[in-house]
Amino acid sequence: MADRLGPYRSKRDFAHTTEPSGREADGSHSPEPRFVVQRHRARRLHYDLRLEVDGALVSWAVPKGPTLDPTVRRAAFHVEDHPLEYLNFEGVIPAGQYGGGDVIVWDTGAWIARGAATRSGPRAAIEAGELHFDLCGHKLAGRFALVHSGTDDRGTERWLLVHKRDRHAVSGWDPEAYPRSVLSGRTNDEVREDPGYIWRSDLPPQVASMRLSGAAPLASGADELRDLDALRSSGTWEIFGRKVRLTNLDKVIFPSRPGEPPATKRDLIRYAARVAPVVLPYLSGRALNMHRFPSGVESKGFWQKQLPVSAPAWISRWEGPDADRGEVHTHLVVDEPATLVWAANLGVIEWHAWTSLAVQPQQPTYVLIDLDPGADTDWGTLLTLARLHRTALEHLGVRGQPKLTGHRGIHIWIPIGPGYDFADTRAWAEGLSRAIGAVVPDLVSWKWRVEDRQGRARLDYTQNAINKTLVAPYSPRPSPGAPVSAPIAWDELDDPSLAPDGFTIRTIVDRIAAKGDLFGPILRQDQDLPPLT
Repeated sequence: MADRLGPYRSKRDFAHTTEPSGREADGSHSPEPRFVVQRHRARRLHYDLRLEVDGALVSWAVPKGPTLDPTVRRAAFHVEDHPLEYLNFEGVIPAGQYGGGDVIVWDTGAWIARGAATRSGPRAAIEAGELHFDLCGHKLAGRFALVHSGTDDRGTERWLLVHKRDRHAVSGWDPEAYPRSVLSGRTNDEVREDPGYIWRSDLPPQVASMRLSGAAPLASGADELRDLDALRSSGTWEIFGRKVRLTNLDKVIFPSRPGEPPATKRDLIRYAARVAPVVLPYLSGRALNMHRFPSGVESKGFWQKQLPVSAPAWISRWEGPDADRGEVHTHLVVDEPATLVWAANLGVIEWHAWTSLAVQPQQPTYVLIDLDPGADTDWGTLLTLARLHRTALEHLGVRGQPKLTGHRGIHIWIPIGPGYDFADTRAWAEGLSRAIGAVVPDLVSWKWRVEDRQGRARLDYTQNAINKTLVAPYSPRPSPGAPVSAPIAWDELDDPSLAPDGFTIRTIVDRIAAKGDLFGPILRQDQDLPPLT
């Protein structure tokens, strides 16, 4: 096992490349092994498919990329094993280094061995020259097969990668139609211009991939924003390579707060475009529940889960396989930033993405904790409850991230690895909440109905259920002044100037530019939930 990463390391100078050197492959088996597909522009564009097997990533270079089209066979070339830490690698490999060029995490998720590999094990199946497997990613799903087809004159193994005919198969499916990273929401061009992430070899692997301060990928150059400002009340805006029809741009959507002007639909759309590449990783691959206020937030809004039939053909969607007659069948999926602009034009103020990916709707990727203030809960009391959660998570060694709701509350999201269902996450969140509530019983109520809580806060663990959501980070909220649900650092809980609705669509972009995406740590969904007893 110790020699598996030898070829990988021998080709790289880690004093110059930001790629991880990796710990030794140890033959360990994850409960649900992971995969990654990286879009890699080196001397030539290609995609790298990597499957976790026995503590390392077995890898193939796929020049034209994987496809969901079962009629297409893709050439794949078996290359050296990579370290597990490469699952999160995104950035620019310097010129002159092996594989020099820009790399994005094009897709990632879990994979499951099928066929003979379930008996002999994946490594034995690969050595035998044929591996059948399922991918459960943001973009790739369903049954695939890798078949060894020979060896070239240089000793490189040639393989064929195919997608089987199953319910995930899509005729004509082209990977180049989906060019953005599922990790950061960026294209290869955007990564090349601003790598944004670095690999900190001095940190533990689970936190070594870090966003550079001030390098958050904000969208849309000045030209596009000037084009938006030049439109009259209605018109077509070309943004992110899409033409989006916009209407009623000067309608007031958010009334003013003292000392601030009201915000119009044009302001909302501008914000959606600027923040879309930052928020995209939290929405991509997930069904989105839309909270619409087409007449402005002073009018009654409504929830829309069914994708409108008027949606353009380029909008991504998910067909719920278990929907009964009368239920939602087609859900919006925000898989590219232009989709968020299109949704803003519909008056979608709040973005509520599911806790699970569409390809695995029964498997959550986060534990959600909602600190819901009661009528008599002041801001100082809520901060006390948040600090107790901070202490508890530190004690447990669990990584979580807080954000302001943009109203009165605080949310905490805890990323988890594969293998949990909603019963698991709900039970764990309840156990944590009740342990914290026992410390301050006079501050907390467990009653469901607001009127029964006697004005006290509720530590709401019930959001951990399929199709239940908390508002996404950076989403606007339907209140005067256009506040947003803003991620914060844990130490900001001690800042006396912190306010639950203190960041707005006018101020949050500058904060992201200065501090980066503070919610980024939850994108590494790789931790287990420890027992609470």
